[in-house]
Amino acid sequence: MYGIPNCDTIKKAKKWLEQTGIEFQFHDYRKQGIDQVLVQDFCQRFGWQQVLNKRGTTYRQLTQQQKDDLDESSAISLLIEYPAMIKRPIVISATSGMIGFKAEQYADFFK
Repeated sequence: MYGIPNCDTIKKAKKWLEQTGIEFQFHDYRKQGIDQVLVQDFCQRFGWQQVLNKRGTTYRQLTQQQKDDLDESSAISLLIEYPAMIKRPIVISATSGMIGFKAEQYADFFK
């Protein structure tokens, strides 16, 4: 699981995994960092538009020019610079992955 620990959605997802007895590793972007290879992998798996969190304050603080000029390349650069703009959590398994947390989706994902 990738994200930042103070995120409410991360807390819910971690709690669900722990209560369900599913082992996982947590990668904290702020402490462990994030690099271009990882961000590109996320974007390749899910599409950069799905990885970019447009609801957060970090995105809203971008200039209008930055928002208008968004494409995959600029989005990847911004996501590396501002990892809080990456939707959370991102969960990667050996065979697939998903973004976000909904208990029903996690139940299906971890069958």
